[in-house]
Amino acid sequence: MKVRVGHEVLADAVGWVAKGLPSRPSVPILAGMLVEAGDGQVTLSGFDYESSAQVSVPAEVADGGRYLVSGRLLADICRSLPGDSVDLGGEAARVRVGSGSSRFVLQTLPLSEYPALPELPTATGVVSGEVFARAVGQVVSAAGRDDTLPVFTGIRVEIRGSTVSLLATDRYRLALRTFEWEPIDPTVEANALVPARMLADVAKAMAGDELTLALGSTRTGDGLIGFEGAGRRATSRLIDGDFPKVRSLIPAASAITTTVRVDTAVLIEAVKRVGLVAERSTPVRLTFADGTATLDAGSGDEAQASESVDVVLTGEPVVTGFNAGYLLDALASIGAPVAHFAFTQPTKPANLTGLHSTDDNPTDESAYILMPMRLPN
Repeated sequence: MKVRVGHEVLADAVGWVAKGLPSRPSVPILAGMLVEAGDGQVTLSGFDYESSAQVSVPAEVADGGRYLVSGRLLADICRSLPGDSVDLGGEAARVRVGSGSSRFVLQTLPLSEYPALPELPTATGVVSGEVFARAVGQVVSAAGRDDTLPVFTGIRVEIRGSTVSLLATDRYRLALRTFEWEPIDPTVEANALVPARMLADVAKAMAGDELTLALGSTRTGDGLIGFEGAGRRATSRLIDGDFPKVRSLIPAASAITTTVRVDTAVLIEAVKRVGLVAERSTPVRLTFADGTATLDAGSGDEAQASESVDVVLTGEPVVTGFNAGYLLDALASIGAPVAHFAFTQPTKPANLTGLHSTDDNPTDESAYILMPMRLPN
């Protein structure tokens, strides 16, 4: 193999594939990254039996080849190289990496032991990568991080014809985002529970192009899901389990008794400041009354903080409390200058949505449900 490729392009591609490689693989060979050169491009691939990632970048290929090397080591090397271009050269047992005056030699891993990457399932539909990335970004913070409860670490993808809904919950909050796409079959209906971390990586990496989504089974959504866009491919096994029926937690419009509209950025900064004195298990208290939201945290002999911001209040005053971190995640996810809170009762979940102005009306395309915390007497 004898190849020259742009430094930044290669470092970005290698870094993306390496991110999905296991840090402690069950089989040592799965720590490898497959490097293939030919037809004017270099293709990099990784696979751990659960998920795969593959990306192709343009290159000057004088001599093709196919080698398996330590993926994380290659990523570290590519990230640190000094020059504008990288030269790759290989033989049976070694791969040489050079840029500027830097030279590295990596031992190859046995190709015969490396598993074949899964094929991408048949395409189900296409969507703007930007739309998909924004939708995933609005729900991923609500997904759980406890691997002992795998169902909550996934994002549920619901496909109903030309509409796709994403749902995530960790039992303390719930996020929903709905968007339009172009299905191959306009009557398609499918559900899939996709690992949240994998979906977030794919959405970010493929945001700049049209994205193809492919489900292994359009009837049940089980098995494998695949994504292709921006010169990249990725697959993942779906999470096995029943996602909880959480849509009933979203309050109906007829049940809303109080709404609050507030500048998102102003509230975020206020929560950050007041939250400095809130212990992990104690809430930030919010009192919505008389056109003002008053935030309080801390009590008794502890450190205390208080701050007020202007709001537009419709309905009865509300006193409630939220985990500061969860509230900040929710405010950051809505991606809009105005935050709209809807309450049925202070002790019931609150629905947070984003508006582009104080004159807008919320839609049913998105929701971020926050469970209130018990307030101290």
